[in-house]
Amino acid sequence: MINAGVKGWDRTGLILIGSGLMMGLAPVNAWPLAWFALVPLWQVAQRPRQSFRRALAYTAIWGIAYHGTALSWITGLHPMMWMGVPWLGSVAIALFAWVFITLWGAAIGMTWMALMLAITKWQPVKGATRVLLGTALWCAVEWVWSQGPLYWSSLSYTQSPYNLLALHLGQLAGPITVTAAIVAVNGGIAEAIGRYSQSYWQPLVREFDRRAAILTVCLFIGVHLLGFGLYSRSLADRPDEAISVGLIQGNVPTSQKMTGQGIQASRQIYLDGYEALVDQGADLVITPEGAIPQEWDAFLQDRNLFVRAVANRDVPLVLGTFVPQIIDDRSTPITQSLLTLTPEGEVGGRYNKVKLVPLGEYIPFEKVLYPIVGRFSPFAASMVPGTFQQMLETPIGPMAAGICYESAFAELFRQQVARGGQAIVTASNNDPYSPRQMMQHHAQDVMRAVETDRWAARVTNTGISGVVDHQGRSHWLSEPNYYAARLETIYRRQTLTPYVRWGDWLTPLLLVAAIMAVGFGRR
Repeated sequence: MINAGVKGWDRTGLILIGSGLMMGLAPVNAWPLAWFALVPLWQVAQRPRQSFRRALAYTAIWGIAYHGTALSWITGLHPMMWMGVPWLGSVAIALFAWVFITLWGAAIGMTWMALMLAITKWQPVKGATRVLLGTALWCAVEWVWSQGPLYWSSLSYTQSPYNLLALHLGQLAGPITVTAAIVAVNGGIAEAIGRYSQSYWQPLVREFDRRAAILTVCLFIGVHLLGFGLYSRSLADRPDEAISVGLIQGNVPTSQKMTGQGIQASRQIYLDGYEALVDQGADLVITPEGAIPQEWDAFLQDRNLFVRAVANRDVPLVLGTFVPQIIDDRSTPITQSLLTLTPEGEVGGRYNKVKLVPLGEYIPFEKVLYPIVGRFSPFAASMVPGTFQQMLETPIGPMAAGICYESAFAELFRQQVARGGQAIVTASNNDPYSPRQMMQHHAQDVMRAVETDRWAARVTNTGISGVVDHQGRSHWLSEPNYYAARLETIYRRQTLTPYVRWGDWLTPLLLVAAIMAVGFGRR
């Protein structure tokens, strides 16, 4: 019996590792894998008798394989010797970051499994009720994670940027709609292909459930037909709402940009790019996150080279920089900001980054951790976050803005569009990460454009910069790790999707439906 149990563990563990790896490969590269890579995890949740601890271990295996594969680009943090970190310490920091965010993501599935087991042991469910319960719980757990400081690998982003029909479901209730479809289809497949025996280690297919299979196929086809309908009914852009936007990808490595010489080089690169794009007919020019890695000096604003250039050329500029935030006489923490410089020589708009990167832009539990990690930050003190009640004002209209990995937080953009944002502007650094991370970042921006029915202009330091229309189609993508100064046309839009109007209404609806279904079964 012990040997059989070990073999069962090995077999199930290998299956979960394989399916987790498939889910990790789905983002950008292979979106169809996501529609069945969750099935083995569903089958673990179906087992009538099993150890709670073993089930969580299985789920951890799947989650580590998924998130570890999808987020492996984080190891690009190494090398950090330019910050004064020894080689061995640099490797250790990169590995710690990879392990931490992998476990943080894996906790989504583990929380889901714990809730599924707790509820189904209290009230056994099966079939459609089990699929409904599991879908509602997964959506609820993802929603909780999206409220925190670290969030990236939602199941929904496995479909971006190529499965545009599925992504258009996001117009209904945000990215959670796509997640719900993926989880439900996987659950339906698990119900169709068979059940487990009473032993927790020995899987046994009793019979193929043809009815469940037919319903699952209909669900898969139905959600894509619905997405096609949303895709097809999109209103055309109006010619009078066109904007010529200039994007500057400076391609200045962070290790150089943070030096005095690098600051001078960055300033010249972005000034030259601004002048060239204005000559081409730009209505607005945008620079990436931290294009000028200096604190903005409001007292010397009239002497600033960028302010003077904008005043002379009469074309506004969105500048990525750092702005002191005076709170009292003793401290001036800074914000990661985008400033709109206007031809009048003023700062006509400002967006402060809301979702700061832990340890990179602020230090949690600062009094305890600052002596340990503070010296690794390019700035001496933690940055302070902006608020959700923001929008980037420009002379050509209000824009919904995001900086760096804020692209993963759909609610941030939804609120700005609901307040009048006519297009999306995202500014990122992306150095020193690989093109794989850059494409995943682009995939996040594609989702935000589709959900809000807005054009998106994405500008980065090292790539990939680009322009995405309101249907999720990429009109231009830059080459990574190259300089680019590109003029593209985007369109302002005034439409409001159901998601923009009402937010994530699907998760509470699913939870209520699941509670009613489980409660009815108990009675």
